[in-house]
Amino acid sequence: MQAFSFPGQTDFYRGKVRDVYTIQDEWLVMVASDRISAFDVILPKPIPCKGQVLNQIAAYMLQATKDICPNWLAAVPVPHVSIGKKCVPFKIEMVVRGNLTGHAWRTYQAGKRSLCGASLPEGMNENDFFDEPIITPSTKADEGHDEDITPEEIIAKGLATDSDWKELSHYALALFDKGKKMAAERGLILVDTKYEFGKIGDSIYLMDEIHTPDSSRYFYKEGFEERQRNGERQKQLSKEFVREWLLQNDFMGKEGQTVPAMNDDWIQTISNRYIELYEKIIGEKFLPVQLSEQDVYTKITESLEKLQA
Repeated sequence: MQAFSFPGQTDFYRGKVRDVYTIQDEWLVMVASDRISAFDVILPKPIPCKGQVLNQIAAYMLQATKDICPNWLAAVPVPHVSIGKKCVPFKIEMVVRGNLTGHAWRTYQAGKRSLCGASLPEGMNENDFFDEPIITPSTKADEGHDEDITPEEIIAKGLATDSDWKELSHYALALFDKGKKMAAERGLILVDTKYEFGKIGDSIYLMDEIHTPDSSRYFYKEGFEERQRNGERQKQLSKEFVREWLLQNDFMGKEGQTVPAMNDDWIQTISNRYIELYEKIIGEKFLPVQLSEQDVYTKITESLEKLQA
């Protein structure tokens, strides 16, 4: 995807999966690409429809949770693009976990009973529910891997004040509770997710995408308990199946490792899984939209003009 050049543009950043344009140091234009990353590495081939899926789910979820926490989103001019307020970001990710899964389970398997200052009770099995959701924050790395961090370290390093941390924690748990209820209505379990926040003045805003398959993990609720009792793998909708495929092919993003080849069938499988989650969580059929770059540019500039008027 070629980079655009917008009127009033003051900055441009190409992230792992999105291109971010700053307009007059006040607005952000986020273009969700079809790139896919895992273990902080961009995989070699794009996934059809992925950008549109992520952007539309995020916009839907931001709209549904704006009564809990103010958020950055102002407009969605085309299905894979969002425009919103520029915030000063906290350099942390608020990871909320309802189940012992993924990184938390790998930590548990290694014999550790604490993750980012949160206690992991004895006697748990993979995918078991915690009594209450836990927050396991990580640093937000500009490059390379994010790293686990405790609330005490966050405050000591000046990444957030004590009062900010309390507000961030409150928002993160409230958003997770809302996300779990929305998922349950669709026959899903919101297992874990991450939130990113920033400030405009003294006010905290929710930024970025939320409750998407890139930022969250979902299990199917039907049959969950039976699969747990039988020690079976849970049926899930998330990007974790991509990570698992990479692990099976001896890739964890470490230096010297080579990303395994992705054939067309596997790419289509990934695309289908993203679309499946969209249709499951939104409850509507996914309709792919193909626009020329000129049309995308025109719709973005028209939207910016309205916001700046």
